[in-house]
Amino acid sequence: MSELKRFTRKEILSRNTKQDAVFVIDNEVYDVTPFLDDHPGGHEVLLNVAGKDASEDFDDVGHSSDAKDMMKKYKIGELVDEDKVELKRRQYNWEDHSKEDSNVSFLSSWKFPVVLGLVMTVLYTYLFG
Repeated sequence: MSELKRFTRKEILSRNTKQDAVFVIDNEVYDVTPFLDDHPGGHEVLLNVAGKDASEDFDDVGHSSDAKDMMKKYKIGELVDEDKVELKRRQYNWEDHSKEDSNVSFLSSWKFPVVLGLVMTVLYTYLFG
């Protein structure tokens, strides 16, 4: 495997056009110029983060494993060590919080909007049905 090209954040900053769209995700550099017209969310989404670090935006969208796999062909390098940032990954806590939930009031739980929706449906049906 060949050595990856290394970029500075300053080099990437100016690569933010439809003719040259490059961004960083998790300290890795991607050239998505050929993918702009094929992106399911439209090219504007990619151009909004071109020239920047798109790690948070990419994570927030919740891309599929297929999308993450597809990204590999657009990888052109990585950041130089001085420009790398520590990767922050969300920690998901899947523990049972039922004990904590028992202290939650009715108004701040999920039950209130459900009951309110049911009451409004019955009221609407009664008044206009």
